[in-house]
Amino acid sequence: MSTRNIPILLTTIFAVMVTTSAQAATIKGKAIYEGTVPKLRPIKMDADPICLTKHADPVSPDFLVLGEGNTLANVFVRVISGVPKKAYPAPAEAAVLDQQGCLYHPHVMGVMVNQPIDILNPDGTLHNVHAVAEVNDEFNIAMPKFRKKITRTFDKPEVMVKMKCDVHPWMNGFIAVMEHPYFDVSETTGEFSIENLPAGMYEVEAWHEKLGTQKVKVSLTEGGTEELTFTFSKPQN
Repeated sequence: MSTRNIPILLTTIFAVMVTTSAQAATIKGKAIYEGTVPKLRPIKMDADPICLTKHADPVSPDFLVLGEGNTLANVFVRVISGVPKKAYPAPAEAAVLDQQGCLYHPHVMGVMVNQPIDILNPDGTLHNVHAVAEVNDEFNIAMPKFRKKITRTFDKPEVMVKMKCDVHPWMNGFIAVMEHPYFDVSETTGEFSIENLPAGMYEVEAWHEKLGTQKVKVSLTEGGTEELTFTFSKPQN
């Protein structure tokens, strides 16, 4: 190829990249907790002295994690309708579920169908990884202190797969198994972001393990950003 054509080629590639970027739309926002914050009793880890040594201070349950201004973590936000019908390949990179300090990190996570999940055990004590699935195959695997990692996948969509440790009853978490990549989990700041969506009409669901689910419809324009706020409160009953 003539070197005289290189600037034209680079200009074309840049134009395609700009056009593609401009067409992608984004859903982002915050999850917030509203109302009186309940007083949560610290987790009793006395049954396993090794777990106690992992924490200098009392540990609160991880089903209600709030940030400054009562922003709400561990809300799973996903697009539930409007996604283009096509095959979405799973990432080759493994998601990581860490059993650190006798707690699951992250407490709530999303993966895609057939995406590998590395489950780690750095604690130096026995954990028992129990996936309580209804659609996927359930598994229940002992991880003694010398077994530092196992890798598993889920081959069907399912929201949610509950994870628990049969050795430490306070340990639990949730994995959402998705067919597409349009999902996120809110941080302690309450923030979430779902990117690279084509323009169109979508329905979005926000899920919290104790506070229920919320749904909203949004219309995305090319290159546009729709900001959402999901406000959760303690159920009255």
